[in-house]
Amino acid sequence: MTTYLMLITQVLSIMGFACYAASLTLIQAEWQLSNFESGFLASSFFIGYVLIVPLATTLTDKVDTRQIYLLGGLVASLGLLGMGHSSTGFHDAWIYLMLHGAGVSATYMPGLKIISDRVHIGEVSRHISFYTAFFGIGAALSYFVSGILIEDFGWRAAFLTTAIGPGLGGIFAWLGTQQLPHEKSLLDAQFEWKDIFPMERWKKVLQVKEAFAYMLGYSAHTLELFASRSWLVAFFVYCASIASPENTFPMTATLIATLINLIGVPASIIGNEMALRIGRHRWVFWVMIGSAMSGIALGAAVNLHWSIILALALLHSILIMADSATLTAGLVMSVPPEIKGSAMGLHSVMGFGGGLLGPAIFGATLDLSRAFHHDGWTAAYASIVIWGLLFVFYTQFYFWKTKRKSNS
Repeated sequence: MTTYLMLITQVLSIMGFACYAASLTLIQAEWQLSNFESGFLASSFFIGYVLIVPLATTLTDKVDTRQIYLLGGLVASLGLLGMGHSSTGFHDAWIYLMLHGAGVSATYMPGLKIISDRVHIGEVSRHISFYTAFFGIGAALSYFVSGILIEDFGWRAAFLTTAIGPGLGGIFAWLGTQQLPHEKSLLDAQFEWKDIFPMERWKKVLQVKEAFAYMLGYSAHTLELFASRSWLVAFFVYCASIASPENTFPMTATLIATLINLIGVPASIIGNEMALRIGRHRWVFWVMIGSAMSGIALGAAVNLHWSIILALALLHSILIMADSATLTAGLVMSVPPEIKGSAMGLHSVMGFGGGLLGPAIFGATLDLSRAFHHDGWTAAYASIVIWGLLFVFYTQFYFWKTKRKSNS
């Protein structure tokens, strides 16, 4: 029952996640932003996420995680409200988007902690895979709702309306689960500055070499994932703008993004099942290679028929998500219980640190390529998939090889 509830709250908590991505081209034109500035605004979400997630997740080892989740939902709603009501340009929009990201950071991993602390029946990694996969459902719903609201009422109304979701999700998580005996109230807990970046506890996590490898992989994964999601609507808007009349796309860019994100849900769940059967290391190796190849092919396909572009986008989405649950489940299963919360915090810092860089790298590459009179999409996709290939090279030819020698 706990898992089902947290799946619902996660969908609500990221209701506004894709609102900026869905409105990027409109905001870019209205505020006369460069591609780098537009990408930086997308990255601002992850700046807030990375700044707060260490504190939020470390505190889950000490206090009532439900209260952290509730506070995070309310802060995320506040950021969306500010973006919709008060933003005037690049100089203040990044603050509201950063606030939104900070709030979401106090829901995503703490929500996973709520599940892992309360579910002790069956294969725990399956519960984790469903939870991570439902991020895709929430993101898809966010694209869909945001697209409708933007088309009918404008991008500001979309931010104001989707702001309802995170606060409501926080309330559901708080009321729908029970406080555990060892958890203190957030008001009674004693905080120290070292809780923000708990270096001593992180050192213990990093000593678990298996966990360190999964965190590196998660960093490459999230860089590619969130850069792709941030620019996906803009990519299809561009493809549609240069398409010939007989090559008209059959649906809007936001609807395409919705379907692509939904495809990622079974991909993550099935990916975890495949990893359980053939081994996590082998599965991550092949998936990351396939993701890189499909990403570059997608960027190069802007002038092709819409069906080919859509097929490549679906394939890329499937391969991006196919190792998502595997990497997170591998981390959770590889660390001892007493540092699990800190491990999740460091996992998020490293992973969403990649998410922070991805959209800005993508946008900067677009600007640089167009300075040389290229459309830039192939280079932009290459700039975000290369990191997965570097991780594969590191693990295949150094880390796992070294690990096998140390175990022999």
